[in-house]
Amino acid sequence: MAAVTITRRLAEARPGLRWRAGRLATDLVYRRAFGTLGAGTVIVRPRKLQGVERIHLGAGCSVFEGAWLASEPGGGDLRIGDRTYLGHDVHLHALDPVTVGSDCVIADGVFVGSSDHSRDDRHQVHGTGPISIGDRVFLGQRCVVLGGVTIGDGATVGAHAVVTRDVAPGQTVGGIPARPILR
Repeated sequence: MAAVTITRRLAEARPGLRWRAGRLATDLVYRRAFGTLGAGTVIVRPRKLQGVERIHLGAGCSVFEGAWLASEPGGGDLRIGDRTYLGHDVHLHALDPVTVGSDCVIADGVFVGSSDHSRDDRHQVHGTGPISIGDRVFLGQRCVVLGGVTIGDGATVGAHAVVTRDVAPGQTVGGIPARPILR
């Protein structure tokens, strides 16, 4: 009975342990490697980090398990503002610059990318235009934001939407391709 109770407590404590281990790794390793890493930012078990010298995270950010943060060689910076939340399995990929504002929530499984593969040679990659995401933006679960897009302050992108055009400040969009949702 006691062994089962201890096992259950350890199993339930794992997210907290992963968070503490992430905080330690952030302080000991990531802080020295990244272009900028603000105070209080924690990165927990990322899937892939590439071009970290061109990745800049503000203060108080949370980056959860499975995140893939990449800035391609010779590409633009990936900049994330203060207090931004990156959920599980978020993939932010910059060939052309990608900027995410402060106080944003990027839900699990979101992809934001400013590159594409050539149709003639899939090994060739090219930029698709810079991406700018304003402050206080919510990107719903598993949505996709493509290159050349600007999302204004306070906008909301619905789950599974594919953003191919600019989103006005405060606007809510959804669908494939993403279109304004009337309230």
